[in-house]
Amino acid sequence: MWTVHRPRKRVSMSETRIALVTGANQGVGSQVAKELVASGVTVYVGSRNLERGEAAAAEIGSGAIAVQIDVTDGASIAAAAERIRSERGRLDLLVNNAGISNTRRSGMPPEGQGDKAFMEEYMKSSKTSTASLEEMHAVWDTNVFGTLAVYQAMLPLLRDGIDARIVNVSSEVGSLALNADSSHPYHARFGPIYPASKAAENAITLAIMIELESTDIKVNLVSPAFTATNLNAFAGTESVEDGSREVVRVALLGPDGPTGTFTRWENATIPW
Repeated sequence: MWTVHRPRKRVSMSETRIALVTGANQGVGSQVAKELVASGVTVYVGSRNLERGEAAAAEIGSGAIAVQIDVTDGASIAAAAERIRSERGRLDLLVNNAGISNTRRSGMPPEGQGDKAFMEEYMKSSKTSTASLEEMHAVWDTNVFGTLAVYQAMLPLLRDGIDARIVNVSSEVGSLALNADSSHPYHARFGPIYPASKAAENAITLAIMIELESTDIKVNLVSPAFTATNLNAFAGTESVEDGSREVVRVALLGPDGPTGTFTRWENATIPW
């Protein structure tokens, strides 16, 4: 049987990279979209709520395009993929950023008021013996199944992309190697809801890496810093700008950049 090798497509000086960033109406996703646009990338700003996405895209400016995408809704994902295909014909960069840590943020005090107390209380109720299965399903639906669903829908567009790359935004709290070490600072906090969902997302990413290792599509897994965002009730210690640095660095890697990596700032390897 003859094997046909397609010439590797590279971005010419006249071509603009096309990217989709999910969960890009706020937090790390918004900052990543902003910096990609500033670097000359055309970015589809993915948001569950289109109005919020449009507001974020307007704030970012020219080069940012709002697209409605709910990673837990197959029809929404399919519609976003079809829109990108009809408007651009390809996708060069997919940043799977959408994620949640809990479903209990509604009704909380205003930002900065009681947020750390909320996180501590949430950790107590999220132990293996006390975790709500309903809560676990909701978080895993976004962080694990949502990541996989978006990958499956966007893969045909990435196959038509130029120097295509996938960047999955996860967390080192999902590192099984780190959490198995009793001296690790977050060892006692590892639980079945958010941390385990990130371990599962990491496993999904590894499966994607293995599936695509014989192709020209590159795949990287990134852990941003502990950033003060809605994800952690604004209890994070880093600014959005600092927390997003590694995601942006990896997303902007050129065609000769690495694949199959799991890193945090700056290019520090995280054990699986």
